Amino acid sequence: MHPNPRRRRIKIVTTSVNQRIADELGVRERQVKAAVDLLDGGATVPFIARYRKEATEMLDDAQLRTLEERLRYLREMEERRTAILESIRSQGKLDEALEAQIMGADSKARLEDIYLPYKPKRRTKAQIAREAGLEPLADQLIGDPTLDPQAIAAGYVDADKGVADTSAALDGARAILVERFGEDADLIGTLREEMWTRGRLVAKVREGREEAGAKFADYFDFAEPFTKLPSHRILAMFRGEKEDVLDLVLEPEEVSEGAPVRSSYEARIADRFGVSDQGRPADRWLLDTVRWAWRTRILVHLGIDLRGRLWQAAEDEAVRVFAANLRDLLLAAPAGTRPTMGLDPGLRTGVKVAVVDTTGKVVATETIYPHEPRRRWDESIAILARLAAVCKVELIAIGNGTASRETDKLAADLLKRHPELNLTKVMVSEAGASVYSASAYASQELPELDVSLRGAVSIARRLQDPLAELVKIDPKSIGVGQYQHDLAESKLSRSLDAVVEDCVNAVGVDVNTASAPLLTRVSGISDSLARSIVAHRDANGPFRSRGALKSVPRLGPKAFEQCAGFLRIPDGDDPLDASSVHPEAYPVVRRILDTTGSDLKALFGNARTLRALKPEQFVDETFGVPTVTDILAELEKPGRDPRPEFKTAAFTEGVETLADLKPGMVLEGVVTNVAAFGAFVDIGVHQDGLVHVSALSKTFVKDPRDVVKPGDIVRARVLDVDIPRKRISLTLRLDDEVENRPERRGPSEPGRGDGRRGGPGGGDGRRGGPGGGDGRRGGPAAGGHRQGQGQGQGQQRQGQGRGAPADTALADALRRAGLLDR
Repeated sequence: MHPNPRRRRIKIVTTSVNQRIADELGVRERQVKAAVDLLDGGATVPFIARYRKEATEMLDDAQLRTLEERLRYLREMEERRTAILESIRSQGKLDEALEAQIMGADSKARLEDIYLPYKPKRRTKAQIAREAGLEPLADQLIGDPTLDPQAIAAGYVDADKGVADTSAALDGARAILVERFGEDADLIGTLREEMWTRGRLVAKVREGREEAGAKFADYFDFAEPFTKLPSHRILAMFRGEKEDVLDLVLEPEEVSEGAPVRSSYEARIADRFGVSDQGRPADRWLLDTVRWAWRTRILVHLGIDLRGRLWQAAEDEAVRVFAANLRDLLLAAPAGTRPTMGLDPGLRTGVKVAVVDTTGKVVATETIYPHEPRRRWDESIAILARLAAVCKVELIAIGNGTASRETDKLAADLLKRHPELNLTKVMVSEAGASVYSASAYASQELPELDVSLRGAVSIARRLQDPLAELVKIDPKSIGVGQYQHDLAESKLSRSLDAVVEDCVNAVGVDVNTASAPLLTRVSGISDSLARSIVAHRDANGPFRSRGALKSVPRLGPKAFEQCAGFLRIPDGDDPLDASSVHPEAYPVVRRILDTTGSDLKALFGNARTLRALKPEQFVDETFGVPTVTDILAELEKPGRDPRPEFKTAAFTEGVETLADLKPGMVLEGVVTNVAAFGAFVDIGVHQDGLVHVSALSKTFVKDPRDVVKPGDIVRARVLDVDIPRKRISLTLRLDDEVENRPERRGPSEPGRGDGRRGGPGGGDGRRGGPGGGDGRRGGPAAGGHRQGQGQGQGQQRQGQGRGAPADTALADALRRAGLLDR
């Protein structure tokens, strides 16, 4: 016998967890074990994916993120399994068979099904009946249906025990059987899966709520199978229910006229317990008990379970979409170290102007009033031209909030009047800029600037380097998701933080210019350590080598191991410090130099020499072929940035307003956002056009992001222009005839069709967009009205004179496309 049975059990469970994850990922168990050991040792996913390929046998970052998430789930399940075993053991009811059943449970739902009969609960009718001695009556009736219920129940009448008559005795026996039926783990598991496969979600409008809930009109009389419901529809209906507009019912199956009264679910319960109608005295009573158990207990229980399952699936998909859009935004092409002018549009309060130099340092600020009510157009252009000339500005970044169209016209007029300045204007998402402006970090970073001007600085910097600027903002405030305020805070934050961490470490960070928020996202660097690095840099000057980082207080060997490879030191003492080669692998590079007989400067970028080398030549007991291969690739393109090259769309001259558009025109544009139902494209007329998912490609498109991503430059053909409603329908299928417009798919998928419909859950443009977010609620993912300096994304801005209904990129796209009320 094992000296410590508990230790042995834990070891078996841990091995099982690793093997299960390995099976799910389709990899070897030893790869999972290696990754788990590294994670438990404090290593981050980016570090493991980049610098521990030999240990995990080439698990990539996506596999490692999935592994990390599943490990968290399975460990939580093991903790719950242990708690359940202890609970049942303390009741004296744990035998070997039950323990084996609990140990074999492969999901949290299965564990809870098994635990249900043993779960401490308030006194139930069944428990009261047992205390009254009625369990033998229930056993007799279920065991021998030839018995007469009335006759046998008469023997259990006992006023002293609260059993006044035969009806009370039979009611107690029924309560016992109903609880028994409803706590059969195998039966409940089978019925749950059957209901998931055959059931449907039905939505009806609540009486008298038609007008108030008009944005949910597509769901006033709606039904769809659980397995066919997309994420956005589920979330839209749940939001409609939350706002007291819709009543939702989870039907176990679609019942047609003439269908038998007894459902197939009741038949399964009856079969499970040997109940059938054979004309025996107890058969009718037992069948009624089955029906009662199904309708009052089991169906209610399954409805709660499947409601949670629907929400879970919808939430997972919404988080996935948010994370994918955030990744695209963070990894958008940087304009680079070019002097940039940021324009934060406004009407009454004016357009805030900030000019930053090549390093992002603020060199000039101004406020101009070109729009209503002051209309100082010529004066504003003169100011902008002077600033551009003096500061040698190359790019103009225009925030896409309120008054962005008018401000874009101002910039266009500036370019037209002053071609000698050679300026390029770019529309930039300002989502989260106001959140940054009012943040403690902005106050520390730009203490001399008024809050209103800090937004313009952020807009300019995010054109220069989107990643470096956006990491200063809570990812949720960047707002490129749908229904984010409906999602679990912990799950969304965990997913978005992982995306930011992956993006920052994929690009790398210049340790001598990085802000504390950016450094915090580097592998192995905490908030306090990031502040220590910045403080040390400010006090002692730029770091000359990666090794010098070890002099930073609290930056120990473990932290150095984790972060060193992701920190860059351009123009430092060692050229390798500007690359992604980890310091621990520098000896490998030295061996490569000895073999080639050259120095680093000669070897950097020398593709011919490097490609002639075989990685196997430089393998040792520490570094294998994968790491050496990475080193050779890095030497060929040292410090390479994985982000795409910066480009701007060439908008067609003379096409500046909706009135200039004609069906059949082919125009170049920029994808501003991607949703489940299609993509939004800026074609230079201050109103985004909608390319429905069916118009993205000639082949079937399951996920629009498989075809386009935010920031992509595309050529689109105009299908339809609705000037009164300010809506543009586009297609990327350039060979199609103009008349071949996307097929309208019906009320269950608003947003499909000709671009005149809204987004999922929203109906047409009058009803808002995804999730039914009209102008009052901020559209998709909206959370209320913004006040002051912007306390959260999705709220209406008032403190700075802006009236954008939602501070989200998707809401901006919907609004500019005319699918969201202003």
